[in-house]
Amino acid sequence: MYDYSPLWETMEAKGVTQYQLLKSGIDNKTLDSLKKNKNITMVTLEKLCKIVGCTPNDIVRFTD
Repeated sequence: MYDYSPLWETMEAKGVTQYQLLKSGIDNKTLDSLKKNKNITMVTLEKLCKIVGCTPNDIVRFTD
């Protein structure tokens, strides 16, 4: 199972807002998927890494 709680923690630590994600090309549907721990594409993961300035490990955690 995917857990995107590291994303929210990383965003808070770096001072990145959801509004900044929206302005940088992440749409509302994707934000909703992240909040509900649903699948996202690797392209979206790469965009998030660039916007937030982090690695994939700072965005997603895999759990059983």
